[in-house]
Parts: sequence; structure tokens; C-alpha cells
Amino acid sequence: MDFRTKVPIEDGDPRIEHSSGVFLIGSCFVENIGNKLEWFKLRNLQNPTGIIFHPSPIRKFFQRLSNHEEYKKKDVFEFNGGWQSLEAHSYMRRGTEDECLKALNVALKESREFIENATHIVISLGTAWGYSYGVSEKIAANCHKIPQKEFKKELSSINEIVNDLEVISHSVLEMNKNTKIIYTISPVRHLKDGFQENQQSKAHLIAGVHQFLNSNQSSSYFPSYEILMDELRDYRFYSEDMLHPNEVAVNYIWKLFSEKWLSKNSLNLNVEIDKIQKALSHRSREENSSSHRKFLTKLQAKIEEIQKKHPEITFS
Repeated sequence: MDFRTKVPIEDGDPRIEHSSGVFLIGSCFVENIGNKLEWFKLRNLQNPTGIIFHPSPIRKFFQRLSNHEEYKKKDVFEFNGGWQSLEAHSYMRRGTEDECLKALNVALKESREFIENATHIVISLGTAWGYSYGVSEKIAANCHKIPQKEFKKELSSINEIVNDLEVISHSVLEMNKNTKIIYTISPVRHLKDGFQENQQSKAHLIAGVHQFLNSNQSSSYFPSYEILMDELRDYRFYSEDMLHPNEVAVNYIWKLFSEKWLSKNSLNLNVEIDKIQKALSHRSREENSSSHRKFLTKLQAKIEEIQKKHPEITFS
């Protein structure tokens, strides 16, 4: 007997290799997948301006890239002794206006250079609830602890989300016609918006993505949200806040993602890389012993063997 339902997942095409380049942007779930790519030494760049939950600021980010539109003084502001942009996460907060602009524009430059040669782009959408600020009514990527009364909260419609995704797709194609976009919905619930409001939000995101994909079949969908909600529908798969997936859930979702999207060669290589990474993380109590020196010599030989076959892989 099977005591759970399994979410069907389409095979990825093209598959991700260790020589590939994967750009990731969006909700904090991006970092769960991105950290796995990092561990297994797959070339990646994730959330260069920090976590972004809503499709609209993600769309604006890709527009800046494709239009070569740098951040200007009008795009940053000072608040509580630091400089930041409503288009970026507080991760980009800096002490001065010039430092903030420089960091934002360096992130743009690095992102564009990476995307121009990327094979895959993973976009994780977190919420359809947007907070617009001031007369521009642009939806903020992050509110930076500015009082909530300064913002207007609205639920983006399905059509607005579809429009954001169409602009993202167009912007990506302007930079790289050969890359594959993989959309996913973050399984993290945004209960600060409310229980019913969170369900509305996820429903709009899911409907928007699938309406977009119906007419844009060159992009793909990976069901992160559905896996956690349907396959892992138990609180033992959540962290202590009961909102975020725990390590077990992340490992399971990564396993399904890698089986469907990584090549067989990379999956086999990951087994060896995992052993090396765990060995590098090991701290011996007898670092000066002969047995530990032999261990390090064998480990270095394995690293050199992999790097000889795969020069794109480096170990710290």
C-alpha cells in the first residue's frame, strides 16, 4: 500500500551539467536550491540583490539587465542611518549613497554577464501580495522596516502576474536566446498576510504561472509548492516556525529536482563531490597524526582527479 500521493514531475530538458550556469532569483526557497548547487559545485549565481518575493520587482530587475539601466540616485534613499533601494533586499544596504549605488550596479553587471552565458534560470515566486510606495506605486522588493502606513497593500491579479512573467521572458531572451527558465512557487507560507490571504496569494501565483506557461512552452515548471503541500503534508517536514521547510524536506525536494533536471553524469559526480565536501568539513582531533596526514593526501588526490576531468570545479 502507498500511504501518500506523489506529485508527477516532468523530465527537464536540457539537463544541468557541472559545466552549466544556473542563475537563481526570487524567494528564500531559491537559497535552499542554490545552496545545494553550491555544495555540489555546480556553477551558479543566486539572488544578487537579495531575496525578492513578488513577481513585479523580479520583472523590474530583468528589465534593468536587458535595458542596461543602471541604478541612479533617484533609486536609493536614506533611512535609519543607511542607504538602500526599494528594488533590493536589505542585504544591499550600505553606509553611504555611493557605496549603495556601487553595490547595486556591480550586482547588475555580474548578473548580466552570468545570464549571457547561463544555461538555466530558476525563478521562485513567493507571494502575490505587493506593497507599493509613494506616487510611483511600484511594488517594493523589500520594505526596509519603513512604517507600513507608508505603503499600499494590494493583491496582484492573475493577469498582472502573467504580464510580469511575459516581460521577464522577453528580457531574458534579449540577453540569451538559449537559456531555459524554470518557474517554481515557494512552499513557504506567508502567514503574516493571514491564512486565507496566503491561500489567495499562492492561488494567484499558481494560476498566473500556468496561464503563462500555456502560451510559453519553452519555459518549465517545477512543483516545489505541490511537493511540500501534497507529498510531505506533515508538520515533521517543517522547521520550528512551522512555515519553512526543514532540512529533511529541502533534501527531499532537492533529490526530486536533481533527478529530473541534472544529467546522469552530474548525478554520479555529485556522489563523489558529496564525499569530498563532507571530508573537507571534518575536523580531526589529531590533526598532526600520521593517519590524518594520509587521509589528507588521499583526499587531495581525489580532488585533483576530479579537477583534471572537470576544470570548472574548484574546492575551497
